[in-house]
Amino acid sequence: MKKVIIIGSGPAGVSAALYTVRGGVDTTIISNGVGSLGKAHEIQNYYGVSGSVSGMDLASTGISQAKALGVKFIEDEVVGLTYEESLVVETVSGRYSTDYVVIATGTSRNVPASLNVSDYEGKGVSYCAICDAFFYRNKNVAVLGNGEFALHEIKDLLPVASSVTLLTNGDELKTEMPYGVKVDTRKIKSFEGDARLEKVTFVDDDSIDVSGLFIALGTAGATALAKKIGAVIGDNGIVVDENKETSVPGVYAVGDCISGLKQVAKAVYDGAVAGHHIVGR
Repeated sequence: MKKVIIIGSGPAGVSAALYTVRGGVDTTIISNGVGSLGKAHEIQNYYGVSGSVSGMDLASTGISQAKALGVKFIEDEVVGLTYEESLVVETVSGRYSTDYVVIATGTSRNVPASLNVSDYEGKGVSYCAICDAFFYRNKNVAVLGNGEFALHEIKDLLPVASSVTLLTNGDELKTEMPYGVKVDTRKIKSFEGDARLEKVTFVDDDSIDVSGLFIALGTAGATALAKKIGAVIGDNGIVVDENKETSVPGVYAVGDCISGLKQVAKAVYDGAVAGHHIVGR
């Protein structure tokens, strides 16, 4: 039996699951919350809804529907996506092999606009430690983040780098860091360097020298996961074809993380297209 793991339990992810499970595909949703839909106080423009419904109620109904059809749910935080002999979804507490993956985690949390990270993308800034750690052997690197996602990246860097510094940019540390990791909670002023990233300067005008910076803010959003597996990213999100498949075979993206209208109806459509295509493969 084919297997699919859907990352995200919002309308796009659950819609994909409804199609795959009914098509005989072993279907699992991994999620740590229903996402932005759960924050919608009132929805009045969705087909079949009389009057209005809260986003949380609509999300709960969809999840109950999927469970009734046999979709398995795992509550966990996804921190990585890679390919070994098959696609592998990595979470805080486990690793899951699968034939197909559907990324349905909504829009990613952005790096604060005040930070000039984009100036050094491909020039010392990376979004995937397991992909790029090799290039920073015996060098000083930093990770921008403060939670489990950052910890996941740090574990891949520690055996390789000369030193690893966690930068929280003023945020509170949310998880314990391994021995040997330097934690700097100061607010960041800027990233600096000529041809490549060379140092991080803080608001107190002090600075540290780094050869690489790995972005791991918040949880691993759609764009971060797509970058880890090597999928193409465009100006409006993850690039997909007419079947919602990314540039990586077997990996799909649906909902707010791809271009188009940010509405429940469109998210449900995306999920249906991806689910239908997986069933037919």
